[in-house]
Amino acid sequence: MAALEWSEALALELPAMDEVHQEFVLLLAEVEAAPDAQLCMRWDELIAHTQMHFDQEDRWMQSTRFSSSNCHSLQHKVVLQVMREGAQQAAAGDLAVVRRMAGELGAWFTHHAQTMDAALALHLRSAGFDPATGTMSHPESLPVQVITGCGGACDGSVHPSAAVAA
Repeated sequence: MAALEWSEALALELPAMDEVHQEFVLLLAEVEAAPDAQLCMRWDELIAHTQMHFDQEDRWMQSTRFSSSNCHSLQHKVVLQVMREGAQQAAAGDLAVVRRMAGELGAWFTHHAQTMDAALALHLRSAGFDPATGTMSHPESLPVQVITGCGGACDGSVHPSAAVAA
């Protein structure tokens, strides 16, 4: 049984994000179940997916006034770096490091999805952000200042046009 399985506790009510998260969970399970001969290949597939996954979220954040230096993006960079270091160690013959990382990655992902990704999903929904087109039906709900803190913190100010609409 995989350390991480998809459940409604991971669902964020943003289909584009939930679909990518489900794929991540499936790929992680494939890593955990992989025989030694396929482990590096499966891990590399997970890294490639994770890069695409994080790049997508980072683009969404940049489009909606999240700073590229916020904690959410920083976590993405750190996790990918650690995964790549694991791939190098596995390629050198230390498969155990990837197996340990896979187990830890499941726990990290659950926390990340339920905190940072949940805050991002709420932010995107409140702006009426369409992940497919990058358009927003409620841009007035975006914060005036760029979001720079951890988990999506900012000063709470909204765009000046929101005050007019109120």
